[in-house]
Parts: sequence; C-alpha cells; structure tokens
Amino acid sequence: MTRHGELGTALHRWRDRIGPAEAGLPAGEPGRAAGLRHEELAQLTGLSVDYLVRLEEGRATSPSVQILTSLARALRLSDDERRHLFLLAGQSPPALGRVSDHIPPSVRRLLGRLPGTPLGVHDAAWNLITWNPLWAALLGDPAAVPGRGRNAAWLHFTGQPGRISHTVEQEARFEAALVADLRSATVHYPTDVRLRFLIGELRRVSNRFAVLWNSRITDSHDTGTRTIHHPDVGPVTVDCDTLTVPGCDLRIAAYSAAPGTDAAEKLRLLDVIGTEMTGMTGMTELTDTGGMPRGPATAAAPATVPVVDDPGRAPDAGPGSGHDPGPGPGSSPAAAPEPADR
Repeated sequence: MTRHGELGTALHRWRDRIGPAEAGLPAGEPGRAAGLRHEELAQLTGLSVDYLVRLEEGRATSPSVQILTSLARALRLSDDERRHLFLLAGQSPPALGRVSDHIPPSVRRLLGRLPGTPLGVHDAAWNLITWNPLWAALLGDPAAVPGRGRNAAWLHFTGQPGRISHTVEQEARFEAALVADLRSATVHYPTDVRLRFLIGELRRVSNRFAVLWNSRITDSHDTGTRTIHHPDVGPVTVDCDTLTVPGCDLRIAAYSAAPGTDAAEKLRLLDVIGTEMTGMTGMTELTDTGGMPRGPATAAAPATVPVVDDPGRAPDAGPGSGHDPGPGPGSSPAAAPEPADR
C-alpha cells in the first residue's frame, strides 16, 4: 500500500471510531452506523465532502499543515496519532506547544488494574497529575498541595520536606535523571512557557540544578529501593520503578514490595485504612476507566488537575535531599525566570 493509501486508511479508521456526540455534534438518529459521516467531518473542519472523500481514496495527495491540523483536532487524535498523521501526509510534525496532561484511556485501564500498588502519574515536566489512594496514603495527600508543590524536580532541588530517603548514589542518579528528563522536555515542547519558567527558576534557586543543567548530563531512572518514613506505620522500604509511556511522555512512578515482607504488610494495611489515617475519607471513588482520582478528595473532584503556578516568595536555594516523585509543599517565585538553554 502506498503512503497515500495508508493516509486514507488511517483517516477512515479514525473517522469510524468517533461519534457525533463526542465530536460536539447532535447524536443523530438511533441505529445509525458508528462514526462520523463525511458531511459531519466536513462541518467540523470546514473542508468539502468531495475533498475528504478524495483524501480517503488516496486521490488528494498533498494536504497542507492547516488541513492536517484541522483534521487532527476534529478527529480528537492523540499526540502520537497527530505525529503519525503528519508523517503519512509527508509533512514534518510541528513541535507541540505545551506539555500535555492527557492520560490515554489504555493507561487509565492499566493503572486501575494494579491494586495494592502506590501509583503516581507525572507529565513530561514531572508535574504530578494523578494518583491512586494508596499513593496518597503512603506519601501524603497531594490534593491540597498547590502549584509547584506537585512538581518532583521543584520539590527535590529546593529541599522541600518529604518522606522518602535515598542513599548518596541513589540521589545522584535521581537528580541526573530528572535533569535529563527536563532537558528532553524542552526539545519536545520548545514553546511551553511554564516549562521554561520552571527550568529558569530552578537554575536561579538551586546551585545543584544549575551545575547539572550546564553539564548537559544524561541518565535514566534506575530501579532500586526507597525508604519511605510514614508517620503512622513507620519506615517502609519498597522497590521503585519509573515507567515511561511511549508517545505521550508520561512517567508512572510505582512502589512495590515482595510478598511476605514487612513492607508488603504495611502497604496492605495502608491500602485498607490509610486514607482514614491521613484524613482522606472523601477520596474520589475508583472509576471503570482507570480509577485514578484527581484533585481534591471530594465527590466533585475535577477530571484533571492542571499545575497552576502560584505567585509567592521563592524558597531558599540549596540542593534537595531525600526526595522522590511525590507530593509536598511548594511555592512559585515571582521573579523573572532565567531563559532555559537547550
């Protein structure tokens, strides 16, 4: 099959999977075939029905960037699908404007099928965007923590209090991996203002971050042990894994313990009564599509938790110690940021 034929097949498949109501159009008559009709997609994109048909049949071979952008928006394509669309059309995928906090349904389903495991999901800038109740019970409830208090790099490099301790070697690897991730994010999202502001502020307030940033160090997150000092059950030594979701730059931090260990028993205890011990009695219920609560622990919790930069005074500069991806207090300095070099 030619590239143009592959483009038509992909467009047809994406059109078939989205219904009118999902696209913001009237639902249509009962019993109609699944997916959007050509007429409905034309209404959403401003393109002619004839042109859309020719695209799917491979007879229109040079769609512009504007046309592809309109199609991607109307068909609700993910970032990865959007890149694929541009490549099939022979266009260079444009750089994404900002770090996304979108969590694909498949990832939500996966997270919902890992009971008994503390899980926290971070975006490409290491903002904590969603978590499960056991994560909150083990590390502290992030729901009431504003702005930068949910950013793992900010917490660590500004020395905010935390429950996790590292060895010297673990801390060095963790710092190098965080900085490498942020540098990679500036390449993938070169126009994200919040990302550049975060990096500029980290360079200003943390000498350690500035040195690592200027060294252009590269590293990856290791699999190792972490000790979490819980105020009610005491120290919990767990294995830590950081999983990267291809195509959407999400980082899933997962903590686990071998069956039969003291740590496994403490996690089981926290899974049963942890939310009550930490005052999280109103935690959002798990959902069928993944069960990851977001935002304040109430029944009316919002669907997403965007990271909002709060104005305020910057904490004193200094290297972080004993921090890992997880919740904690934080603030956002009001001073103008230093530009983030790529």
